[in-house]
Amino acid sequence: MNVKFHTLGCKVNQYETEVVMQMFKEGSHTSCANLPYDVFVVNSCTVTAESDRKTRQIIHKFRRENKDAVIILFGCFPQAFKEKAEQITDADIILGNTNTADVYSCFEEYLKTRQRIVRITKHEKGEKYNTPCINSFSERTRAYMKIEDGCERYCSYCIIPFSRGKVRSKSILDIKNEAYALAAAGYKEIVLVGINLSAYGSDIGLNLCDAVEAVSQIDGVKRIRLGSLEPDHITNRELEILSKNEKFCPQFHLSLQSGSDATLKRMNRHYDSAFYYDLILRIRSYFENPSITTDIMVGFAGETEQEFNESLAFAKKCGFAKAHVFAYSRRFGTFADTLKDQILESTKQERSKKMIAVCTLGANEFLQSQVGLTLSVLFETEENGVFCGYSKNYVKVKCKAQNNLCHTIKSVKITAAKDGYLEGEII
Repeated sequence: MNVKFHTLGCKVNQYETEVVMQMFKEGSHTSCANLPYDVFVVNSCTVTAESDRKTRQIIHKFRRENKDAVIILFGCFPQAFKEKAEQITDADIILGNTNTADVYSCFEEYLKTRQRIVRITKHEKGEKYNTPCINSFSERTRAYMKIEDGCERYCSYCIIPFSRGKVRSKSILDIKNEAYALAAAGYKEIVLVGINLSAYGSDIGLNLCDAVEAVSQIDGVKRIRLGSLEPDHITNRELEILSKNEKFCPQFHLSLQSGSDATLKRMNRHYDSAFYYDLILRIRSYFENPSITTDIMVGFAGETEQEFNESLAFAKKCGFAKAHVFAYSRRFGTFADTLKDQILESTKQERSKKMIAVCTLGANEFLQSQVGLTLSVLFETEENGVFCGYSKNYVKVKCKAQNNLCHTIKSVKITAAKDGYLEGEII
């Protein structure tokens, strides 16, 4: 059968789609991008109410396009809101993120009975990490590896702890075996991801450095990168260990959310702006030419003009290489949804524009600081003789070359900073 996959949400969701894709491939089914297809698999996100709306919309759209297809919905939306997910009658099979490993077996069961399946196992205290490993990835050069699931931070705006459960960590043996399989398949860079990646190992007596070290022992892996990190989980000891690992890429995505201490407190974040900025300084002292990227929320409940201006000034001070700026979206089931003084949408949009402008200026300044440097670049794509790849600190670099550079790592002398990328020459 032809199977079409659609993923909403984060890198962890992308990884879990790869897990399900591998199951169907092993069952002799073919992944396809367009019509005609026999099976449609949707991996859902539930970070915002808009995510839920998109899930319902995409399933309804594909049911209209193919009335006879088997439609499978799984992931965070059904896990967090079972009753709402059950109301999506266009879906034949509905599973939670606890049941990712069961997607294919449920599909086979459905083919035999043609009876609708709704199977959502609740998260339980003491449950173990249970996501199957993969041996390939849709991207040709870089592969994600999920090593952690769950979150116990309970930020006041976030539903994810309720949809993902407690922290659970992949074993070191599974990490090594998966890294070996990915390296054997030709992947030179592995990105470690998790729901709360910084908490890796807290349930099994390990830490994130242990996972990085396990992957670095695999000869075929040339680079190791980390997904989003919680600032208050990163210690000087960990920074020291990572700085001595030659395969580690010095790009740190540190979720800020706000540069105002009052706003951070209402968000139930576990640090203040002084701690965050000190961490940036420590990272820059341990690593040569690191990049700091982040997420910044504007218009959180109760955010005053003064608090926003504090956040704006802090973002400018940090000099982020890149920032994802977004407006706060109320989420049913979270504490923040009950707070008074919700901000008008027009004010959120105005503040978004101002924050984006400041962060864009900082990103351009960071790009300009790379001109004249020699960066190690892993090339991924080619178009009209121009090859594109990413430096160790995750900056997009373009070079002209006559020989094929794809899937190779080259030293590049940076000659110019452009709009969102660098240009350079192969040394």
